[in-house]
Amino acid sequence: MKEYQNSFPKDFLWGSAIAASQSEGAFDIEGRGLSVADVATRYDKHASRAQRKFMDEQKLMAALEDTDNSHYPKRTGVDFYHRYQEDIALCAEMGFNVFRFSISWSRLFPNGWEETPNVAGLDFYRRVISEITAHGMEPLVTISHFDLPASLVTTYGGWKNRKLIDLYVHFASVLFAEFAPQVKYWLAFNEINGARFNVFYSTGVLADSSDNYLQDCYQAAHHQFVASALVTKKLHETRPDAMMGCMVAKFTTYPATCRPEDAIEAQSNEQVDNYYFTDTLVNGEYPYYAPRFWRENNIQLEITQEDEATLKAHPADYLAFSYYMSAVSSADKSALEMTEGNLKKGLKNPYLPASDWGWQIDPIGLRYTMNEMYSRYRVPLFIVENGLGADDRIQDGRVQDDYRIDYLRRHIQQMKEAIVDGVELLGYTTWSSFDIVSSGTSEMKKRYGFIYVDWDDEGKGTMQRMPKDSYYWYRQVLASNGENLADLPQPVTTHRN
Repeated sequence: MKEYQNSFPKDFLWGSAIAASQSEGAFDIEGRGLSVADVATRYDKHASRAQRKFMDEQKLMAALEDTDNSHYPKRTGVDFYHRYQEDIALCAEMGFNVFRFSISWSRLFPNGWEETPNVAGLDFYRRVISEITAHGMEPLVTISHFDLPASLVTTYGGWKNRKLIDLYVHFASVLFAEFAPQVKYWLAFNEINGARFNVFYSTGVLADSSDNYLQDCYQAAHHQFVASALVTKKLHETRPDAMMGCMVAKFTTYPATCRPEDAIEAQSNEQVDNYYFTDTLVNGEYPYYAPRFWRENNIQLEITQEDEATLKAHPADYLAFSYYMSAVSSADKSALEMTEGNLKKGLKNPYLPASDWGWQIDPIGLRYTMNEMYSRYRVPLFIVENGLGADDRIQDGRVQDDYRIDYLRRHIQQMKEAIVDGVELLGYTTWSSFDIVSSGTSEMKKRYGFIYVDWDDEGKGTMQRMPKDSYYWYRQVLASNGENLADLPQPVTTHRN
């Protein structure tokens, strides 16, 4: 019988996360090729989601040929490529024992299909991983985080093409050969259900690329499922004690009322938005409800017997997820207001507050989510993204982000409650370690970090780093292994260049 746990485990992994495509910059030096992130233009929060995410061949080719890099903020990022030592040291000073980051596929393989990797790219990630481990932190590496090489879109059509399975496995195999001795924890894909909600940046599938766009989206997801299983196999062959996780953007959904129709709607949304992906990757087979979904949406996937055997033989070792907000479901949406959220809109819950970007704040939903997922799978969980995007400002030499402290405190309290409930949780990496370019809007104005980066939406600033108040608060949380969640004892006035 599982032993009762009334606090965070002694070996709990505390840290934060970034992504290469949003932080590194240096998009055109030392052999790196362009990726899908490099064609993302900046929008503010008032731009429609359809406008921000739409990508067809004409728009893609125009962006690839555009040499005005100010149009594409992710090409600059926040210069982690040259400042990684300072950034990692600042995170270590907070007390991190894990640091999540991703590796740019096109920095190692500029087109995505080369046989031998770019030496400069390998050397860069060797230095990054050495810096992380030298500071006593575990590297948590995401292999693919919304930065597919652009050539794999223009040449193969993205992940709808089975060819990408072999190319991805080759990329991952190089990573394992080089870094597996230093890296125990891996993620195959960031928010793999982005194949449904963030199609181009997740899969490279273009909106005008076929006669059945939805089928292409799910064929791309299938190829990513198979690729995930194959790299899990490869990782275990390389380092048997290493762990490969699958990751989703968790869309927790409640019925809007106690009407049975709303309950069925919420259940269906949970299945299609979340569990379709995690059931397949953790259980090793497509769920029972998938055939009806395929039939009713005119989806006919190419799934081989070898694919099915691969999925069954190599399930994920742990389940990772991002959690930012929750939403509600209703069979009758006419009476409810829509609101923004991570990767997709949802119906607004009248009982919850929201961030300035419209994402509803629901700490109790995190405990609910952890219990639901752990009871379904009984594999270790890992919260690899959770945080608050806000328009942070420097005032009197500091960033007083008490709103972020309050957000994180209440989520950590609910994490602990879930652990007391009996949930097995490996760790917690907030989003994000320091301010980086927003994934969805490519803004700098929407900030998540513990460390302020002096860079704005106009591409102006010094890039200097300065800890926010939340930096010092999180440091005391980590020093106490999650027990001291109190406010800071006194104002912090340190300004770091």
